[in-house]
Amino acid sequence: MSAETLHRSAKDVLEQWSTPSAHDESLRHTMLAFLDSAPDGCLRRHAPGHITASSLVVDESLNHVLLTLHPRVGKWIQLGGHCEPTDDTVIDSALREAREESGIHDLRIDPALLSAHTHPITCSLGVPTRHLDLRFLVVAPDNSPIVRSEESTDLQWWPVDSLPANAEHESVNHMVSLARLRLQA
Repeated sequence: MSAETLHRSAKDVLEQWSTPSAHDESLRHTMLAFLDSAPDGCLRRHAPGHITASSLVVDESLNHVLLTLHPRVGKWIQLGGHCEPTDDTVIDSALREAREESGIHDLRIDPALLSAHTHPITCSLGVPTRHLDLRFLVVAPDNSPIVRSEESTDLQWWPVDSLPANAEHESVNHMVSLARLRLQA
């Protein structure tokens, strides 16, 4: 467990990512170039920007998505957060964050990258930075009870076709459509 194993795993999932669009292919190359220039780029201490790990948590029927009302973002988004030095891989980071933020321990993660995104944010460092978010598909048993963590303003299951008005619609809808394609394949 180290910055090196996280770094290697981030490169591995990006190198193996079968991107669905030219935009995503460009983003994949940008993230790989970032990692080539930032040995500590998977840890939050890397102030110019860092890799984060998220999970689109859906139920087995793919009728519901679990979203958190993020206190800094002010919108309903997928679960996720910073990689920790104790995580072996970015996949471990995504699964740990999903478990911590949902209270659901019986989660299954697909190790293939679902999508990626980059966005500016003032995170727990307290200074403007950039998150380079690696997003994974996580499946929870239908009707899983949830427990909101202190990291969230709220946490709820939402019908995938009826997200709340203040959801990050473009991003969540995109991930749900990718999840449908993957789970139906």
